Amino acid sequence: MPSVLILGIDPTAVPVPGMDGAALRAGLDRELARFAEHGLDAAMTLVPLDATTEGMLLAALTGRAWDVVVIGGGIRKPEPLLTFFEEVVNLVRRHAPKAAIAFNSSGGDSVEAALRRL
Repeated sequence: MPSVLILGIDPTAVPVPGMDGAALRAGLDRELARFAEHGLDAAMTLVPLDATTEGMLLAALTGRAWDVVVIGGGIRKPEPLLTFFEEVVNLVRRHAPKAAIAFNSSGGDSVEAALRRL
């Protein structure tokens, strides 16, 4: 069964203006459940953008072999996070070198992003 790791920002730890963090998290959890419907073994790591972030990313990337790593829009899209996005991409390249890298356009299409790379 192909394995997929989804990396994103924890919306309950990093507020999104005008959005309910708990509702966003519930949507991400629903998306994670969709992977099984497509025969994919998936895990999600949502980081808080604090001193624990890099360790959380490293633990997720090295915890097992991944076929695809999906980097979420919360990491990729906000221009102020550009250097963080670069760091995440380089961490994936270093610590999960055999994994394809995919990008979702929202928290609701991570399955489709992963399937493009499998």
